[in-house]
Amino acid sequence: MTLCAHSRFGPYEILDEIGKGGMGTVFRAHDTRLGRTVAVKVLHGELSTDPQRLAHFEQEARTASALNHPNIVVIYEIGQVDAQPYMVMEYVEGRTLRDVLGSGPLSIRKTLRYAVQLASGLAKAHEAGIVHRDLKPENLMLTDEGLLKILDFGVAKLVQAEPLGDSATVETALADTGVGVIVGTVGYMSPEQASGQTVDFRADHFSVGTILYEMITAKRAFQRGTAVETLSAIIRDEPKPIATLRLDLPTPLRWVIERCLAKEPRERYGCTADLARELDGLERHQQELVAGEPKSDPTPFWSPRRIALMAATVLVLIVSATLGIWKYLATRERPWPEFTQLTFRRGAMSRARFAPDGETVVYSAAWEGKPLELFTTRIGSPESRSLGVLNADIMAISSTGELAIGVGCTWNWGECHDATLARVSLGGGAPRLILEHVDSADWSPDGKELVVVNLAEGQYRLQYPIGKTLYQAPGWITHMRMSPKGDRIAFLNHPVLSEVSGSVEVVDLQGKRKILSDHWKSVFGLAWSPSGQEVWFSASNSGQGPGAALYAVDLDGHMRVVDKRLNDAKLFDIAPNHRVLVSRIDPRGLIVGAFAGSAQQRNLSWFDYSTSADLSNDGKTLLFYEWGLGAAGTPTAYMRGTDGSDPIRLGECRPLALSPDGKWVVAMKAGNSGKLILLPTGAGRQKELPQGDIEEFYSAAWFPDGVHILLNAAEKDHQQRSYMQDITGGLPQPITAEASVVALLSPDGRAYAKYNIGGYSICPMHSDTECRPIPGVQDDDTLLRWSGDGRYIFVRGVGDLVLDIYRVNLLTGNREPWKRLTPADPAGLIAIGGDPGQVLLTPDGNSYVYTYWSALSDLFVAKGLE
Repeated sequence: MTLCAHSRFGPYEILDEIGKGGMGTVFRAHDTRLGRTVAVKVLHGELSTDPQRLAHFEQEARTASALNHPNIVVIYEIGQVDAQPYMVMEYVEGRTLRDVLGSGPLSIRKTLRYAVQLASGLAKAHEAGIVHRDLKPENLMLTDEGLLKILDFGVAKLVQAEPLGDSATVETALADTGVGVIVGTVGYMSPEQASGQTVDFRADHFSVGTILYEMITAKRAFQRGTAVETLSAIIRDEPKPIATLRLDLPTPLRWVIERCLAKEPRERYGCTADLARELDGLERHQQELVAGEPKSDPTPFWSPRRIALMAATVLVLIVSATLGIWKYLATRERPWPEFTQLTFRRGAMSRARFAPDGETVVYSAAWEGKPLELFTTRIGSPESRSLGVLNADIMAISSTGELAIGVGCTWNWGECHDATLARVSLGGGAPRLILEHVDSADWSPDGKELVVVNLAEGQYRLQYPIGKTLYQAPGWITHMRMSPKGDRIAFLNHPVLSEVSGSVEVVDLQGKRKILSDHWKSVFGLAWSPSGQEVWFSASNSGQGPGAALYAVDLDGHMRVVDKRLNDAKLFDIAPNHRVLVSRIDPRGLIVGAFAGSAQQRNLSWFDYSTSADLSNDGKTLLFYEWGLGAAGTPTAYMRGTDGSDPIRLGECRPLALSPDGKWVVAMKAGNSGKLILLPTGAGRQKELPQGDIEEFYSAAWFPDGVHILLNAAEKDHQQRSYMQDITGGLPQPITAEASVVALLSPDGRAYAKYNIGGYSICPMHSDTECRPIPGVQDDDTLLRWSGDGRYIFVRGVGDLVLDIYRVNLLTGNREPWKRLTPADPAGLIAIGGDPGQVLLTPDGNSYVYTYWSALSDLFVAKGLE
């Protein structure tokens, strides 16, 4: 329906259009029955047949009409004309706050006047259990008389039904807009909204903070180049300090804004009435906050009353200053350290060390996707010089200036592993080979002996001197360093191979080991303090993804924070003059794919740590997850079309597989790898699957019937094996022996390809003994997909930095190259794929998706870290 001036819409004569919103157009109209001017909001024609949009439209009307407050727009009526829904509301003459802000920042007085009204209106709504969820300057109308009106409760959520007074009671509103749907306006929503979590009234407090920030500065608190970047900034970043943008900003008002903008809801106000009262108090005492015009005072200047008042004021100032100084001394932060950037190219860095002079730095990096290489630079110089040693990593520099390097590295996840240890002069020359299969090395303080972490017979061994084992690890050892006194060796101990969780430990020269700090979800980078009394390290407890900070622990296990402001830091070295060598890492997980045989790859990433999980057989739907959006690094599941349409948030869990009909996802429950759930992709409730004696799940896949799932899991004190489970009921039933796991299911579900110590084989579904080897498949291959016709298996060859896919004929064993894939931008590339689900193909092999990991690094030297 098209409306124009003086057309009629029921009893309302349309005068002109005054605005458009996400769901409808607002018109100024004349109420022919009551003879008053009103605003009529009409749902967009293309949306009026959408039941969910209609429900939201009606929810807006019911929600707002139940509220009676001078700072909330009044709703008069809702109805329909020719199946076109409309809502009649109070007509507010004035300008939106957005229009007002076009002229620049507001004065402190105006900001407080409007802030008090905004908080007062919100307090009324929150008392009724109503959360607005879409506060922004466009939804705040300012009249010429200085009155503020809150508009558009269209995405308000009724938290609970409570009486509003008299006989009016808010009805229970519709359920939320859908599991994981992000509701609100980018740039003004709270971090919990931006990550699709459940919200309460404190989400509106954050929006109030963004609005106050903009009123004071005329700049948005969170604004980036794209909506996705803005959402990420809301979740991760702090806005530019407001005091640096508005020098006359009163400190108490700054405190209010900063408290509203706290990332954690619990750090905001406990109730909106408290926020309103605090703002009201600031407005009433604004004479003390803002310098005003001097008032005439007929009282003599040196009157007894004035003298007494001045004496009292001086006393208060002395006491306040004393308390302030005491508080400052007790709680002051260390000054921000001085950083000097040493590298400026795009790529990933492995290790870096100070030379004995404390001014020269040697580092290893893979710039612009090229092989790892040794470089040297000096503090204060922007230039780096290659040492001419390729595929090599710096491990240590002796007190005499000799380098211990690793050559022939296996480049894995941004670090050099399984290298051949060699010695070479800092001036260059040919390396002299010492020992194979070394992961890290360090010099003794006198520069005569080497301590190494050596991989021998499948075990990581810490040896000093070479050949004498001080400690043999059940998992793996990284970032090993000898103390300045030469009496202890510090290292990071990871209990599970290739995982970054672990502990900081030391061992003495007699092999006595001590744990200094443990239970870190990711720990990497280690160095001794110059005194040898502390071990510094970089670590994080937020799980995978960014967030590492610098810590120090003494030999008694007393730990302290060195600096948490160095987000995503990796520690390399500490010089005798206390300079610290550290890199700033920008880790990313990215998903790319190509479809229907197209060679053009499409980026399907969402936030900064996207990880693929499953791809539908038709290649049109991608199941993936993001690390770090939930609490403590809990993965969050999403589903999106491979055409690039926006994702739908499914919930906090790690998704494993999408059902053949696309209606269910089997996933690991958030925070517990020992619990499996079935998560609906549409309407419905999640279901927890019985686990029996299984303690940990690793991967899952659906049988073609959509009723059974294949699980790779382990019971307590048992090795991993494969199970089948009926989702309609019953416990998982084992289908393979221990230490034997299913890699692929056949298209008809009657056979499977499995892996055990003997290699790959194909077995009928109900017999784990009638198996035959798979010709053409090598032991170090990764099985990716069974072709739809059952004749081929697609496999991945060895290599972390290139993705070689082969097609193997199951009858002849013929192995033919199928695709070689690399990211369009290889800078910073540290790995392609890894876990199951990170390289995905359709049954015909023509559509694919893969996850790759990059970590762009910049090297800095820091002065002032203590």
